[in-house]
Amino acid sequence: MEPVMVDGGKGTVELRSDGVIHLIWEPRVRIEQHDAQAAMAAVNAVAGDKTYPMLVDMASTENVTRAARSVFSIPCAANRIALLGSSPVDRILANFFLGVHIPPCPTRFFTSRTESMAWLLQAG
Repeated sequence: MEPVMVDGGKGTVELRSDGVIHLIWEPRVRIEQHDAQAAMAAVNAVAGDKTYPMLVDMASTENVTRAARSVFSIPCAANRIALLGSSPVDRILANFFLGVHIPPCPTRFFTSRTESMAWLLQAG
């Protein structure tokens, strides 16, 4: 499936051939509530009536507002979420989200794409 641009243009969503939804945020974006809502709508649209593991590529995301983090706590078509970052700032953003909000499904932060994909695709 071809990537779908998230309304507002700050990211893309794609259902890959391996059965993983891939949400890619543009570098140095500030994710506001409306961006989070648009991303989750795109995730749900590409998934149809099924659920899939989801890889969220958040490398070099500048900021995620409190309201946006609340949106990411709402269940969507993801049944397991790997947050993929590359910097200490990415880790801080992810850990803050995971510490303050209860994710809607198993969620972990990774700096390795290989490890994140292995975790997403494991049974169970």
